[in-house]
Amino acid sequence: MSALMIEIDRDRETDSKTLPGPMLLLGAPGAGKGTQAKELVKLWGIPQISTGDLLRANVALETALGKAAREIMGRGELVPDTLVNEMVAVRLLEPDTVRGYILDGFPRTLGQANWLDARLEGQPEALPVVAVSVQVNYNQLLRRITGRRICPLDQSIYNIYVNPPKKDGFCDLDGAELIQRDDDTEEVFKERMRAYAALTAPVVEHYRAQGRFAEVDGDRPIAEIAAEIVAAVERLRMQPGAGSYEI
Repeated sequence: MSALMIEIDRDRETDSKTLPGPMLLLGAPGAGKGTQAKELVKLWGIPQISTGDLLRANVALETALGKAAREIMGRGELVPDTLVNEMVAVRLLEPDTVRGYILDGFPRTLGQANWLDARLEGQPEALPVVAVSVQVNYNQLLRRITGRRICPLDQSIYNIYVNPPKKDGFCDLDGAELIQRDDDTEEVFKERMRAYAALTAPVVEHYRAQGRFAEVDGDRPIAEIAAEIVAAVERLRMQPGAGSYEI
């Protein structure tokens, strides 16, 4: 067991002198990527940077970038990479990114990955991005998505396969009838999986070719997955060209 994994077991609030650096966390719909991102934020004390959050914040604050994005979206068009890149560039100037950050939803394309690499290469003190993918069996993912049921009152989440309510179809806490989201169907899931594979394949191969990519088993307890992600980042940081892991 690595020193980092021992430290995680001993204390869920990390105060180590390790430097995670920038990392991209990947995971198919239902793989638990969001849960793991929250765990890593607590463990490392670094921010999670979501392009969706950045876009919404810029639009809400009516920044110059937000106004440009709103105009583009108002025409029913996709926000171009150049605009997304600018939002990310501004966010990376914030002081909380010095030790590292967890990228969520970016880079989504090969163009964005190349832009980010070039930007970090231009900063002598910056480590390159390492990417870790949380892997879960397709059928397990399908059960996680299609089995999900939500209480409309307290937002409690159940799963008819692995975490069913005591009374079929009703919330344990308030007795409300549980609902299934419109997009939690097999048809929608299959389409989301196809889109995810098509989008991420070039990005995964980009980092794999440079020795900056790892996969972890996501069909285990949350803490175990988090420990393996940390260990994977530790290994990747020891690879040539991936930067020093110690401050």
